[in-house]
Amino acid sequence: MVSALRAAALPLLVFALLAAAPLLGLGEGWVMTLLARGMILGLAALSLWLVVGGAGLVSLGHAAMLGIGAYAVVALDDARVTEALVVAPVAIGGAALFALLTGAVALRTAGVPFIMITLAFGQMAFFTAASLAGYGGDDGYTLYGRSTLAGTRWLESRLGFHYLCLALLAGAYLACRMLLASRFGRVLRAARENPLRVQAVGLSPYPYRLLAYGIAGGMAGLAGFLLANATEFVAPSFLAWQRSGELLFMVILGGLGSPFGAVLGTLALLLLEEWLGHLTTHWRLLLGPLLVLAVLFLRGGLVGLPAQLAGMRRRG
Repeated sequence: MVSALRAAALPLLVFALLAAAPLLGLGEGWVMTLLARGMILGLAALSLWLVVGGAGLVSLGHAAMLGIGAYAVVALDDARVTEALVVAPVAIGGAALFALLTGAVALRTAGVPFIMITLAFGQMAFFTAASLAGYGGDDGYTLYGRSTLAGTRWLESRLGFHYLCLALLAGAYLACRMLLASRFGRVLRAARENPLRVQAVGLSPYPYRLLAYGIAGGMAGLAGFLLANATEFVAPSFLAWQRSGELLFMVILGGLGSPFGAVLGTLALLLLEEWLGHLTTHWRLLLGPLLVLAVLFLRGGLVGLPAQLAGMRRRG
């Protein structure tokens, strides 16, 4: 009971701070924009964590699902369909379908072949988006406006959009926790540790991994829907392999031991980039070594830092 409360303390604290941010004088300006972007990318990183931390599969094509969700908003915006109750399910469904179709092929492999196949599918989606001249091609597409919700412009409110992103991020985190605690999640984690043993008890890891991959794709599609509305602009760079690498690093930085690691890693990386950017125009020269040090010394990621510090105190 005590360990469960300790594990829940950090997520509760972070979500409470995000909820209180507009009440702390941060309701205007770039801070709210940064926090919204952090929560959206945190949702995308959380979906990738389900594949990496849950199923033990490293993907370099995950940004394709994020981009497909964003381009679903573009396609419907071009057709003058802006209702979020229509657009969001299309974005989620399109990204999940792409994940299921490509995952059906990619999941027949593992290790480096899986990484390369997901990278190949991601690049195929990227070049397809770049070739869509009707949606701006390489130059991207500017939305006519944010999606409406039940006919209202509620998403144009900075405060309303902030709490929508927070609610969806918290809901996705809780859904991942519940999924991992279920029988499905236990089989998925067992297949990550030893797939041969799972097969020996009469279960095939393939359908479990495929379903997890499809769920992760749908979550990334939802993040794409939010990202398109946040920026009101969508470009093929949303699907680039560099974005997949960025999401993967957020997951690793936060820690693979808990789904909250993906959220924490995303927020930490974005805040670090913003802070260094205010110090110098050459902030990337500082960011690189700091990230290398974090990977070397934070073995359990940021989410495992409290336990690591407690262990150091006991040894001292």
